[in-house]
Amino acid sequence: MIVVMEKSSSDQQIEHIANRIMELGLKSHIIRGTERTVIAAVGDDRKIKIESFESYPGVAEVLPILAPYKMASREVRPDPSQITVLNFRAGNGAVGMMGGPCSVESEEQIVSCARAVRDAGGTALRGGAYKPRTSPYAFQGMKEEGLKLLALARQETGLAVVTEVMSPEDVELVAKYADILQIGARNMQNYRLLESVGRSGRAVLLKRGPSATIEEWLLAAEYILNEGNPNVMLCERGIRTFESHTRFTLPLATVPYLHRKTHLPVIVDPSHGTGHSYLVTDMAAASIAAGADGLIVEMHPNPEKALSDGYQSLDFSQFATMMKKCKVIADALGKQFG
Repeated sequence: MIVVMEKSSSDQQIEHIANRIMELGLKSHIIRGTERTVIAAVGDDRKIKIESFESYPGVAEVLPILAPYKMASREVRPDPSQITVLNFRAGNGAVGMMGGPCSVESEEQIVSCARAVRDAGGTALRGGAYKPRTSPYAFQGMKEEGLKLLALARQETGLAVVTEVMSPEDVELVAKYADILQIGARNMQNYRLLESVGRSGRAVLLKRGPSATIEEWLLAAEYILNEGNPNVMLCERGIRTFESHTRFTLPLATVPYLHRKTHLPVIVDPSHGTGHSYLVTDMAAASIAAGADGLIVEMHPNPEKALSDGYQSLDFSQFATMMKKCKVIADALGKQFG
């Protein structure tokens, strides 16, 4: 249920409601908006008389939460959220641009990528230190040494660092170096990992599983939010269909649909969504036009020699061109770009 407080309600009245919710065995989440404060009660409230809360001082109304995902729903928070990490912002009118290689390969490679992202107007550097690969013989990443190089690139450029974490045991180590923890498509329903990143205090980029429904994806986000971490971004990276002309099918209708259902920012990954570098720029522009709150794009100094996903990576010139094209669209929509 959601307890909507009156505009004139005091901090003491708000805390009283929150404490009463916890006494009844539920979790309470206080959400202070520009117009009102609401308190979300999360848990099994079937045995609670919801209407009894309407008599409490400072309470305007009490509403049931209809969506199976509670904290992610627009019912709990009608205004869009904005995630801010260093100079990176996404959501509520801000378009956050993330770029970088699929995997960290060397200091020269990752620092040059970071400079190219910064110079093109991006505010976050992506790069894989731990790489989940289909083949056990493929390059698995530089692990902690790669994390150190990402931190070095951040120091050099001021970009926020986003990198994937693959297991609960790695969360503390990765959070030591990264600003945004990425949950890859294969791990979208790794619930212990979701809980761990929820407790990390870091912003989280949650990628959609290739066969996941929207509801399953939002319920995965709920695991993170339920641990008290509000800084969650949803990343559409394409789903598996019968089509074979692209690596996955990138359904951009997801973006406006999610904006109706959730307050969380929606990021699009046109690199994995298409699997072909020649499609990335156009799909990136289409994503911004559809209302995406940001992009995460693979780029590399020399895609032909990339250790992973070179066929879907832009070179520096192509990345700069893509950024200019996307900025024109973001400006036309009245959004802050970067």
